[in-house]
Amino acid sequence: MATSPARDFGVQSWCFRDFKDNATLAKMVKQIGVDKLEISGAHADFNKPEAFGEIVKIHQDAGVKIVSMGVQTFTGNTDVERKWFECAKIAGAKYISAHFRVDSFTTAIPAVNKLCDEFGIKIAIHCHGGYMFGGSADELEYMLKLGGPNFGLNIDTAWCIQSGNNPVEWAKKFAGRIYGVHYKDFVFDKKGKWEDVIVGTGTLDLPAFVKELENGGFNGFAVIEYERDAHDPVPKLTECVKAMRAI
Repeated sequence: MATSPARDFGVQSWCFRDFKDNATLAKMVKQIGVDKLEISGAHADFNKPEAFGEIVKIHQDAGVKIVSMGVQTFTGNTDVERKWFECAKIAGAKYISAHFRVDSFTTAIPAVNKLCDEFGIKIAIHCHGGYMFGGSADELEYMLKLGGPNFGLNIDTAWCIQSGNNPVEWAKKFAGRIYGVHYKDFVFDKKGKWEDVIVGTGTLDLPAFVKELENGGFNGFAVIEYERDAHDPVPKLTECVKAMRAI
């Protein structure tokens, strides 16, 4: 039986941000037991597509596929943002994870939409908690309406919870418009401060979330993200992979 897209996950390169060398990154990705990567600006300069091919080749040679890029903050500067799409095309990635800003999203989204049409690449809007624009369901619904089919949601499960929402409910609410997932989990102290934990061991109902993604026909990219222990990320990320595969 084929693995569902919700269970066919990789890892976000930000987890390895203390290790800048891409050959080392690729080795660590394979070491934790996955072969897919969302590559972030910690490991590539997306403003230099002419140099990005070498990075892609390093990962391809190691058996790692770049499935997405980001998270990139779009403001509608087409001259710059076109280069990001060029990088995604070089990698063969179908998605770019994105942030937008409250002061520019109404003009940025139409500009980015034209690049989506030109390059055949979709945007997955990343929810980043209650303290950042795009963290609430109504903001996301409005941006998805403005962007149309080229725009979907990247549900970061931990930040979804931090903003007071339920990832399981969002998986149902946004079914058909979920283009990406960051599997991440937090616990909170009584002051609301968050701490990364192994996915599924904190506030996230991981089995219910995965089931709801599958019920909704999720067909995007999925990566795990554990932001602690950047100096030694492999042990905890390996535990995250095992937790995901135990569902």
